[in-house]
Amino acid sequence: MNRSSVNWFGPMPAITTPFRDDLSIDEQAFVANIDRLFENGATGMVASGCTGEFWAMSMAERSRVARLTVEACKGKGPAIIGTGAIRPEDVIDQIDAAGETGADGVLVMPPFFAHLSDAEIIAHFEAVNDKASLPILLYNIPGNAGNAITPDIASRLADLEMVVGIKESSGSWRNFHATLNAVIDKLLVFCGPSSVYGVPATLAGADGLIDCFPNVWARGCHDLWHATKAGRMDEAWALQRTGMELTDLFTTGGRTLYPATKAAMNILELPGGGVPRPPLLPLTGEPLVGLTSGLEALLSPVSEPA
Repeated sequence: MNRSSVNWFGPMPAITTPFRDDLSIDEQAFVANIDRLFENGATGMVASGCTGEFWAMSMAERSRVARLTVEACKGKGPAIIGTGAIRPEDVIDQIDAAGETGADGVLVMPPFFAHLSDAEIIAHFEAVNDKASLPILLYNIPGNAGNAITPDIASRLADLEMVVGIKESSGSWRNFHATLNAVIDKLLVFCGPSSVYGVPATLAGADGLIDCFPNVWARGCHDLWHATKAGRMDEAWALQRTGMELTDLFTTGGRTLYPATKAAMNILELPGGGVPRPPLLPLTGEPLVGLTSGLEALLSPVSEPA
């Protein structure tokens, strides 16, 4: 397999997993969010990634989320399912479970917590690749995983049979661009932090954007891709400026990205928010007040079609 083996492109949101106050999965809100995002220009969905709080769900719950995603994506775009785990055996089990639901591909990150050598990271992906039954989208997010898929590692992993692409979420433009140059002939390359540099990533040749911000700002993030591809650059750069300001808002003032994303969805009365699962906590007090006022300033009026 290679980049030509799948038809994945454009803005494919990293979707939230909404939890009710009793911490059960709100399946109706989950599907409603997917429907809304497709209506606003998404080309596919990425579920059970970092935005989807994969670490807070049981394997049975992840399988259920995979099935819901596949059913909601039918006829609309690819369903790509996260498989975050430390042991390759657990990743493979999740790939098999995703395959049983009819998923189109899987998102595979490096093992986390234990700091690994390049050889150990490569060996992990080789073990997963050898038994994978679905196309693999590599996931570089060293800020969360603690282990990076460097451009050199990505180039070596590009030769694995089941690897078709990479979601580059290092947050470093230099690393993104180096990865793009290293693997673009073999792999699809998706920009993770598109709210920060989605326009230059698209102009540089990225195949698409996979970001959490469409959950909150669907038309903005999606139109950022479509406007850039269509050459509407004044519109694209204006959207990029708003995306950068939203990123700052969600990650300052006592706020972190995933609880802020859900809180913003609740404020905007969008489906798919709810509460985060522990160890994450819902926003309260001044962080919530600051988020509300910031959204009013950046997205006035504070509303978006549901």
